[in-house]
Amino acid sequence: MYKILSMRSDRSNSKGPNRGPKQSENRFVKGPSKTWDNDDSKESSERQFISKKYRSARNRTAESLVGVNDEIRLNRYLANAGICSRREADDLIQAGLVEVNGKIVIEMGIKVKPSDVVKYNSATIKTDKMRYVVLNKPKGFLASMDDPTAKKTVLELVGNACRERIYPVSQMERGTTGVLLFTNDAETAKKLTTGLNGAINIYHIVLDKPLKKVDMNKITEGIELDCGKAPVEEIKYIDEKNKREIGLRISVNRNRIVRKLFANLGYEIEQLDRVSFAGLTKKSLTRGQYRFLEPKEVGFLKTR
Repeated sequence: MYKILSMRSDRSNSKGPNRGPKQSENRFVKGPSKTWDNDDSKESSERQFISKKYRSARNRTAESLVGVNDEIRLNRYLANAGICSRREADDLIQAGLVEVNGKIVIEMGIKVKPSDVVKYNSATIKTDKMRYVVLNKPKGFLASMDDPTAKKTVLELVGNACRERIYPVSQMERGTTGVLLFTNDAETAKKLTTGLNGAINIYHIVLDKPLKKVDMNKITEGIELDCGKAPVEEIKYIDEKNKREIGLRISVNRNRIVRKLFANLGYEIEQLDRVSFAGLTKKSLTRGQYRFLEPKEVGFLKTR
């Protein structure tokens, strides 16, 4: 493991694409094409079909889902449950296949609360269990769970981890590797990524040329970027003999902030590996492997 792991992970001393032509016929009027069951292979196949046909290309993160536990539109509720896309949910509703509190709903725009009982095809849709998965992300995979246009996404790696829909916490570029957390707990994800007091990230960085001491001091003092100031809590050479390899400790989770930080000083990052996020590491995980968090790890994330 890199010497970078000696860096502290605590805070003790820190201050639509084109969706295609609109279909004229509701194909659900004659009944659903599949029943609500636990046939994973069928469900996976159906989801792939729906994704290609309806979902827009986007890169949603878990923290962007804050508010899904409040009153939301019925079509979104069905989509969050993993049954279908929002567009297809409208067809299900108009076909009379969805009930809310014992009454069939066919109107568009109806909103539901977490306390409401929603049924699809006479089966109750259960509230999602909170899931927390950590992945050792390989290079070349886009950190997106719902971009049907991408050739390689993390969906291929963790898509079958659980029945619930989970999303990456914060964004990670295709060329970045290392610790990536997934969850459907939007509130916790928001807390981990908000403002200057977000979760601690520890990176192992390889630059295209040795980092000058004067530039290291500039980074320590804080550099003003177009997205705001980038305060760094700790930076050091991993090996004094090789000043291209840098260890960086930062709590700001803005998109591409690490690359922007070095590009501002004329450096290009050749390798960017996140070895720790919010105290979670990739220990025992090879590239592409994931695991579920232990209860004590989840407790730490919620109380940090």
